[in-house]
Amino acid sequence: MIKIYITQFDHDRLMKLLNQRAPHDKFDKALLSELERGEIVEPKDIPPDVVTMNSHVKLKGANGEKWDFWLVFPENVNLSEGKISVLSPTGCALLGYKVGQKVTIHTPHKGDHVLEITEVVSQPEREGKFDL
Repeated sequence: MIKIYITQFDHDRLMKLLNQRAPHDKFDKALLSELERGEIVEPKDIPPDVVTMNSHVKLKGANGEKWDFWLVFPENVNLSEGKISVLSPTGCALLGYKVGQKVTIHTPHKGDHVLEITEVVSQPEREGKFDL
């Protein structure tokens, strides 16, 4: 299993969010699973190529298709701006992974998709923003 990294700040905020959402649906449970297996690090210690909350990420699909997303909390979702929720299948799959790694997105209607993280364009921690 691929090692993933999650900042302590993101972990705490996501756990609070999930605790408020009980009972949990399958997307909540998937995120809980990721949070349990992730290595928790201080925000200043997160590698610069890891997808954290509020990161801007570029992805490439198996057929060469490209995507550009921001990973956000549910209250900040705006699909027309490419802002996807961490509680979505894609958002949950991206959290904690880094450039060059492939993630499998499980979607209920379209099956599984494998996407490669090609770039973390912006990461709050890399930019010294530890409180987003």
